[in-house]
Order: sequence, then C-alpha cells, then structure tokens
Amino acid sequence: MSHSIGTVCVQGGYTPGNGEPRQIPIIQSTTFRYTTGEAMGKLFDLEESGYFYSRLQNPTCDTVAAKICELEGGSAAMLTSSGQAASFLSVFNIASCGDHIVSSASIYGGTYNLFAVTMKRMGISFTFVDPDCTEEELNAAFRPNTKAVFGETIANPALTVLDIEKFAKAAHAHGVPLIVDNTFATPVNCRPFAFGADIVTHSTTKYMDGHGAAVGGCIVDSGKFDWGAHAEKFPGLCTPDESYHGVTYIERFGLGGAYITKATAQLMRDFGTVQSPQNAYLLNLGLESLHVRMKRHCENGEAVAKFLESSDRVAWVNYPSLPSSPYYERAKKYLPHGSCGVVSFGVKGGREAAQRFMSRLKIAAIETHVADARSCCLHPAGTTHRQMNEEELAAAGVPGDLVRFSCGLEDASDLIEDIRQALE
Repeated sequence: MSHSIGTVCVQGGYTPGNGEPRQIPIIQSTTFRYTTGEAMGKLFDLEESGYFYSRLQNPTCDTVAAKICELEGGSAAMLTSSGQAASFLSVFNIASCGDHIVSSASIYGGTYNLFAVTMKRMGISFTFVDPDCTEEELNAAFRPNTKAVFGETIANPALTVLDIEKFAKAAHAHGVPLIVDNTFATPVNCRPFAFGADIVTHSTTKYMDGHGAAVGGCIVDSGKFDWGAHAEKFPGLCTPDESYHGVTYIERFGLGGAYITKATAQLMRDFGTVQSPQNAYLLNLGLESLHVRMKRHCENGEAVAKFLESSDRVAWVNYPSLPSSPYYERAKKYLPHGSCGVVSFGVKGGREAAQRFMSRLKIAAIETHVADARSCCLHPAGTTHRQMNEEELAAAGVPGDLVRFSCGLEDASDLIEDIRQALE
C-alpha cells in the first residue's frame, strides 16, 4: 500500500478526473447501452471488461469494492448483497456437491447454520474444529476432498481471536486456501493476507458501514493462492467453463483475477446476490471515517470491559485486549492497534438475569445488530444462535448467560453508567 490506511479509507478506489464528481457517482441503472451487438458480445465472452447488466456488475459497486480491495491489500474484490452472501459465495466458488470444508467452530451463528444445515443440503460437508486445537488436531480434520478452511479474525460473539498463521499453514499444507471473515477487526486493525490468509470476507453492514444504514458484504482475493498448482482440486478455475464459451479462468485472468472473475461471471450471474448502487454509496461514506471510528470503538470497548471486570454482578468478561483474556497475547500479534468495540460477558444468574439486564439499559438498545455508531446489545443464545443446542453453543463459545455488548461512539462514561444502573 503506497498510502497509510487512513488515506485509503478517505480516497481509495476513486480518483475523479478534471471536472468530474468529487464523490463517487451513484450509477442507478439496471442496464447499459451499446451501439453494436458485437461490442456487447465481447463482454459476454469475457474478452473485454465493461458493464451490461447490474445483476453482475455495476460501476458504483466496483468503485467501492476497489477501495476495500486496496484496504485489505488484495488483487480483486466484489461486493455482495450481505455478509451471508459473501460467506456463501466465497466457499461455493470453489466447492460443490461432494466436497468438504474445514471451519473453525467459533463463528457467527448465521454462518454456522449456513454451513451446517443449508450447504449440507447442497452436498457440501463441514468439519468444525476448536480454534484453539493443536496443529495435529487441525490437520486431522482434512480429507482428500477438502477444498478450503474458514475462520473469523475475531469470532462473533465469542471474540475468539483466530491464529491465522496456524490455520493458513495447515490449509496450505493440504493445498487449499484459507478464507477469513475480517468483519469485526476490519483492515484498520488486521490485514489477514499479511499472515497467510488467501481470501477475506466482510459483512460491510457492520463497522464498514458503521451507521446501520445499508446491508452488504464483500469478498477480497489476495491473488496469491496458486490454483493451478492444485488444478485437480479446483476444476472450476482450472478447466474450461462451458457456460462462458470454454474460458479457463486461471489462464485468462491469472492468479490475481481468476477467483473474483469466476465468482462474478458465474455465481453472481446465477444467484443475483448483488449489492445495490445506493447501498454501495452509503457504504463508501462509512469507509471514509472507518479509521477514525475504529479507534473510538476500541477505546470504548476496553473501558467498558475493564468496568465489567470490576463488577461483582458479572460472572466473566471476554475482551481480547484485556490481560485476563486467553487471547491477549494472540491479540497483540494480530491486533496490535486494538480489536473491536464488542465485549462479551456473562451476567450472574444465567439466561434470565442476562435478559433482565438488557431490558433495563437506557442508552444501548436490544438489536440483532452490532458494530454500529450507536451502542446495542444482544443475547445470542436466545436469538442469533438459538438454532444451536447446548453442545453446539459451548463449541461456538456462546454460553446461555452471554451478553454481546457493542460499544458505539458515545462517551464511555455514559455507557459505563448505563451498564452499572442496569446491573444494579
């Protein structure tokens, strides 16, 4: 990256020419005009780049994707309609019926359900491993038909910090890429490609948007994984695609473009999980202040975590930047500038006490949202993770008394006073 990450947040992805709009234009059009059918035909054959229908690509979306790509230090990126869509497409782009994925067990409940239930119905099986497993245990999870490894930089809501280098080492030893959901850390606090990850996903709905305004997702490719070296594992990238006149993605677009081009030309074409230009515009507004906001979120998160740790009404506190956290040393390695604004803790008295505590908060609202300018909280075991049984909840690091508290941009002293009165 030629500029600091703050400069890229503000100016990355778009440089207007003389007399052009300073802010990125919203290209609110479903389709694009051409003077000849031959010119459009070249787009359908992937012989030239351009736009013909916004279900596949849109200039506004591509501009914002380029900014996120630059922030992560990748080679190519695409926006999706949601973080869930990004998680699905990132895996389905290289796995199909009969294939297998290794995943950290400590992941967002919606992603767990996507993998364990929905994609299982599609014939893709998943093995969920303890993120703190030994290298031997991790390697034992692989099968001959394994196509990828998946994890979250900071797990939602368990706040497990992934040992990216350990998971990348295992993935590469078995000839498959590591996919990392970097939603909570954002590239401001962690850039997974620097530690060996190959593909990064985001729910841009969270800190990147930052204002609860627009749902969205993003997939970024590092451009470093050698698909051709493991061609037998990835026929979709390394053999002709008959739905696009026999194009072989790795030959036509190289390591830097094959993965995202296939995901756009094939999966976005067929599933249509496109982000709207209006949402992309709002996302870009959020990105422009991401580096400033993340610092405040982390400051508030640490202040709240320290207060909770001192309270005799709290059973336990989990926040990666606390010295008491089992992930403190790992966080210093992967998240030296701070982790996030989310604090997980247990209220003494279990599920019912946690629910009562949340109902008494005045500033923080009970929402199925997180990582917003406004503080919010949730009882995951009773909401986002309620499809899991007790054993699955334990494996995901989501006990019944857990409250996920997302510190916004308010004054930390006000947040602490609100929590104090609610606990009492």
